[in-house]
Amino acid sequence: MVDRRVPSRDGWIEVICGSMFSGKSEELLRRLRRAEIARQRILVVKPALDTRFEGCDVRSHDGGGRQAHTVQRAEEILLLQGVEVSDIIAVDEAQFLDQELVHVAQFLADRGKRVIVAGLDQDFRGRPFGPMPMLLAVAEFVDKLQAICSECGAPASRTQRLVAGQPAGEHDALVKVGALETYQARCRRCHQLRRVDNLTMWES
Repeated sequence: MVDRRVPSRDGWIEVICGSMFSGKSEELLRRLRRAEIARQRILVVKPALDTRFEGCDVRSHDGGGRQAHTVQRAEEILLLQGVEVSDIIAVDEAQFLDQELVHVAQFLADRGKRVIVAGLDQDFRGRPFGPMPMLLAVAEFVDKLQAICSECGAPASRTQRLVAGQPAGEHDALVKVGALETYQARCRRCHQLRRVDNLTMWES
């Protein structure tokens, strides 16, 4: 069977998406480990906004990690040392970057780079998140991972934000960096959003 990601002179974009706790960063790191075995040159990037881990690490919830560059804006990726000679440009937590990431990814792929982007495709409200929808549209390869719903055990594709143990409101701040203390994976049926008009809970 031919590996669809066998290196070639042509560049492309891969997107790994899903809810929190679906294994996005773990899958990204797995692909990078395989690329290292193939002696490919790798540049890893994450948004400066992601402060969950010390230093400049990309980490998965299972404890795996890798050193990464941090950027405030997507266009800064093109200025990073080593970007020109790297075979692979990997971006984790891509939903926190601006829409320019789409153009940056396209630019790099057009110049023969393998661009791997991982991020949440939906925000806590269940709506498309940041540059991810457009990246999904222009990518050659897309993998949408499922987590396990913390309520019923079904496949989960949504991220539930909790405030003091209760579902967040629809007008709460879009970005709130956190992990188990703030977020859960939920299925469509169990995902909830508090409507501020009558303070009742509604399924999203």
